[in-house]
Amino acid sequence: MATTNAASTVRELIREHYSALTQAERKFANALLDNYPAAGLASITIVASNVGVSSPTVARMVKKLGFKGYPEFHKALLSELEAKGVGPTKRRDNWSSEAPQEHLLNRFSQAVTNNLQQTFAHIDTERFDQATRQLADTEKRLYIVGGRITQALADYAFTHFQAVRPGVTHMTSSSGTWPHYVLDMEPGDTLLIFDVRRYETNLLRLTEIVKKRGAQIVLFTDQWGSPISTLADLTFHCRVEIPSGWDSNVATMMLLETMIASVQEQRWPDARDRYERLDELFDKTHFFRKFT
Repeated sequence: MATTNAASTVRELIREHYSALTQAERKFANALLDNYPAAGLASITIVASNVGVSSPTVARMVKKLGFKGYPEFHKALLSELEAKGVGPTKRRDNWSSEAPQEHLLNRFSQAVTNNLQQTFAHIDTERFDQATRQLADTEKRLYIVGGRITQALADYAFTHFQAVRPGVTHMTSSSGTWPHYVLDMEPGDTLLIFDVRRYETNLLRLTEIVKKRGAQIVLFTDQWGSPISTLADLTFHCRVEIPSGWDSNVATMMLLETMIASVQEQRWPDARDRYERLDELFDKTHFFRKFT
């Protein structure tokens, strides 16, 4: 199995082929998804024993996923694990070493288009609907936070969700202020969090604290998955690789905008009333230019 930008992660392959797996194979698949990718990083004998299935069961499952055998499956997991910690310099080197001769514009557009297709192809509609219902629930507060790179996504999410519904709090990127926000969190409140590689330790710690307070966690992350995935109630994996030293937020932004649109529709006409009142306030401050 080739390891390219277009290649599916092992997690995605399991979900694609899950219906074709036997009960014993699903037992291993579920164990791997619950402890991903660590549960698949040992030898086939050990991983099978840890889950309580036979080695042949594991071997059959990995072949159903499209791998030639367990060694290739194991190598794919190791590659994903390595990719989680890759910095800008290494990312750029990985792309430039295999770069075709076509113009960068073409390579960029192809990579971004692939990211969008791969991301949306693997979004579970039921989990998407569950997330948007949660984000639209004004009986509970919504908190939004991002990291060093993803703070821009958090800013965007706050601007739109705060216009659509009341009770939205934008947590700053400074971890020193987070206790002030957590102080007022109650069970059932939602934390919308953005975390991509190389994954921020302070965001993980925040999630651990918030989880203990009974809050619901909705996570946006990349295809490899933030460590926060093990704590999140709902996790959405978005493709991020592009021919650059940096990762792309295009697929993540598209999914976020889709969720914003869904929450807006669920809250209409209340959202329309908020829009109209917001516009009245903007008119009073003369924030926007008038052309008529």
